[in-house]
Amino acid sequence: MQTLICGSIAFDTIMVFHDQFKNHILPDKLHILNVAFLVPDMRREFGGCAGNIAYNLKMLGGSPLIMATVGDDCSPYLERLLALDLCTTHVRRIEGSYTAQAFITTDLDDNQITAFHPGAMNFSHVNRIADAEGVELGIVSPDGRQGMLEHARDFQAAGIPFVFDPGQGLPMFSGEELMQFLRLADYCTVNDYEAQMLAERTGQSIEALARDVRALIVTLGGEGSQIYTGGKKIEIPPVAPDSLADPTGCGDAYRAGLLYGIVQGCDWDQTGRLASLMGSLKMAHRGGQNHRYDRAAIGQRYFEAFGARLW
Repeated sequence: MQTLICGSIAFDTIMVFHDQFKNHILPDKLHILNVAFLVPDMRREFGGCAGNIAYNLKMLGGSPLIMATVGDDCSPYLERLLALDLCTTHVRRIEGSYTAQAFITTDLDDNQITAFHPGAMNFSHVNRIADAEGVELGIVSPDGRQGMLEHARDFQAAGIPFVFDPGQGLPMFSGEELMQFLRLADYCTVNDYEAQMLAERTGQSIEALARDVRALIVTLGGEGSQIYTGGKKIEIPPVAPDSLADPTGCGDAYRAGLLYGIVQGCDWDQTGRLASLMGSLKMAHRGGQNHRYDRAAIGQRYFEAFGARLW
């Protein structure tokens, strides 16, 4: 059985600013903001939420199935997916468009400024959940607005449990639309900033929103994460990374751990800790898909971090 991952496939151009943004942005001049950051380090990476989540889930031994849209420039990415033994059956090419592109500038405090061109992602609604067979769990991650709405409804109609992962797509939706997502979904995962925005837009507390799903997960960066489920809040400790190389894709690695734990029927404490570990392992490597660990290595790192066996 497979996990269907609906979300973006993107190329990430990542640049590093060797200073802190706050030293160059004057609060009293934001109305005439005009800044330029010299970025000596630049690289192009394979990214996008669907690509990153699938990469990490495959590493764990899961069975990810990507559903995404790409543009005319997609050949290098498709070749990579095939080399990783990731199925491209539901990765649809949209002629006359670019694959989604993210341009990310990171400063020395790991703050990020991102410009994103959605390109083919805007046509994600042409993919249909019903076209994928043998799916036991899904996730609706940042994608085209219409695609996210339709995929959530289609998952629910097909009786397939899914995770709502609005991410940076959250501002596209009204409070009522966000509530509709939560009523359709079985799980929801957001970071702390997104959690605050979710609460503000819906007019409800996180605790109240958690009652609409089996579990609501809030990641807190280096402070760990929290899982609201069954009227309780489970505190998940962070795992210190080997180095603070690059935060890009850490949230997607965390989500892969969540998906794996849900499919395997793990309890929420174990699932959250595995997710926390996956985010930490990614943090020590640049890009969203350059860290490589086998199951034995992941299991050993889990034991070292938490003193328990994972498998």
